[in-house]
Amino acid sequence: MNEDLRPVVELGVAEAYAILSARPEGEGLPPLDAIENEDWGRDLLLSRFEAVPADELAALGLRWEDDGEEQPRSSSSVAR
Repeated sequence: MNEDLRPVVELGVAEAYAILSARPEGEGLPPLDAIENEDWGRDLLLSRFEAVPADELAALGLRWEDDGEEQPRSSSSVAR
């Protein structure tokens, strides 16, 4: 595991939205103002990172692991 990479769960809503909306798959995202203050909105965004391959996450300076433990890649395990 690369400790220099930031865990996806540390992203704020606006930051996660900016990353995902720049991807081709980001076209289907709801408007940021509709989700930024909603718990389900953050969960939605973080769950979208599940489709991003690990090498692409690394290129963005991100990783799935947090606190030295790998997290399962399912939306039900995304920490808040």
